[in-house]
Amino acid sequence: MSLFKNKYRIESARLKGWDYSAAGYYFVTICTRWRVCCLGDILDAEAHLSPIGEIVAEEWLKTQEVRKNVRMDEWIVMPNHVHGIIVIEYAIQNKKTDTNPSRLKPNTIGSMIGQIKSNATKRIRAAGFADFDWQERFWDEIIWDERGLNNVREYIRNNPAKWEQDRDNAPGLWM
Repeated sequence: MSLFKNKYRIESARLKGWDYSAAGYYFVTICTRWRVCCLGDILDAEAHLSPIGEIVAEEWLKTQEVRKNVRMDEWIVMPNHVHGIIVIEYAIQNKKTDTNPSRLKPNTIGSMIGQIKSNATKRIRAAGFADFDWQERFWDEIIWDERGLNNVREYIRNNPAKWEQDRDNAPGLWM
C-alpha cells in the first residue's frame, strides 16, 4: 500500500506498461459486495440464475453487442461472482488523447467491466433490489497462450461443480 493525499490506497493489480485495450484474451472476475449470494444458486453442479443474475448475464452479453471488436468467450454467473473471458479481437484507437492518468480510458477491459457493473446495477435497483452492489474493482489475468486459455475455460466450466468447496459458499452470505 502507498499513501496518496495522506490516505492509504491499494496499488493497481494491472500489469505495468500493458495496454488493456490491446487485442488479447482476458480472464476477469467480478464479485458482489461482501460476496452476497444474490445472483443465483448452484443445484446439482449447475448454475440457476435469480432475477438479479439474469440481468447480470444480459449485461455481460450486451458488451459484445455494443463493441464490435469484443467477443465474450467462456463465462458463468455464479451465486456471488461472475467469471469470464473477454476477447478483444483488435484494438480501437481512442480519438481523444487524455493526459490525465487517473481517468479510465475507453475501450479497455476496465471500461467494459465498469459499464457491465453500472448498467446491471441500474437495472437491478430499478427492479426493486435497492441494496444490490458490487465489490469495488475486479480481478483480471491476461491469458498468454492456448494452454492457458484452455485451462481457464476448464476452470470456468467446472466452477459450479466445485461450489460446495468454495470458501465464499458459506452460511449467512445469502441476501
